[in-house]
Amino acid sequence: MKTLIEHLRVLHHTLRRLLLTPNSTLLNVLIIGIALSLPVGGYVLLKSVQALGAQIAGTPQISMFLATGTGSGDIEHIGDKLKQQAGIKSIEFVSREVALKKLQQSTGLSDVIGGLSQNPLPDAFVVYPGDGSVKALEALRDELKTWQHVEHVQLDSAWIHKLEALLDFGRMAVAILAALLSFALIAITFNTIRLQILTRREEIEVAKLIGATDAFIRRPFLYFGFTQGLLGGIAAWLLVAGSLLLLNHQVGTLTQLYAGNFSLQHLSLADSVTLLGFSAYLGWLGAWFSVSQHLWQIEPR
Repeated sequence: MKTLIEHLRVLHHTLRRLLLTPNSTLLNVLIIGIALSLPVGGYVLLKSVQALGAQIAGTPQISMFLATGTGSGDIEHIGDKLKQQAGIKSIEFVSREVALKKLQQSTGLSDVIGGLSQNPLPDAFVVYPGDGSVKALEALRDELKTWQHVEHVQLDSAWIHKLEALLDFGRMAVAILAALLSFALIAITFNTIRLQILTRREEIEVAKLIGATDAFIRRPFLYFGFTQGLLGGIAAWLLVAGSLLLLNHQVGTLTQLYAGNFSLQHLSLADSVTLLGFSAYLGWLGAWFSVSQHLWQIEPR
């Protein structure tokens, strides 16, 4: 209980110090917020592009064509096997007669097709996978190829490869940007804490003279870095949320012209908590590095 009261006292003292220097506090928080909003905005854009790609391309599917002469019993067995297969959400059986009728209706060549002596189309299953990733789709396709009575398995994965390549590039770019800006934010907090330590050098010397431990002296600086980082994360969240509101208004006007339905996705609760936790951790880490480097240099005279 005593330790909790001490931590609350230090936190209260930290908030007072932030409020006593509103200009520098606001500037540091804005710098952190703007820096964090860049990779977070890129992350939100990637999520929206991924959702748009899935919306445009539709549900990925695999067409499994059966060999000529496959009996009804074998077809039923393959259907049951597909239903039990892991990674498959649903299946649809398309008989050769239904396929021929659809071909006649879609091509407009009903006279030509009607003159055929026999139906050249095979029976087929349309498989809807549960996992739409490239690796999962290709693994499922390769497995279905090995099944008995299966003549050909077709997966239209060209658009999936292009989308995955684009998203992988975007993820790498966002990760690099986030790493660089994280180092920059640690450096900002490092320098801020260093100036505070130098400013309070005499106070630290007196505290050490009366027996204060390094942990006791270090605690206010760590809380300062943590709080500053948390406030920077809140600023980043507000910047991203405000930008999304403005952009979605323009996107809504644009999609109406093309009779579409698309909007940029907002940060989820988990993403928001991760952002605030990460920004607070960066502030704490910068303060810890600064205190660890400079505090030991101050000794009572």
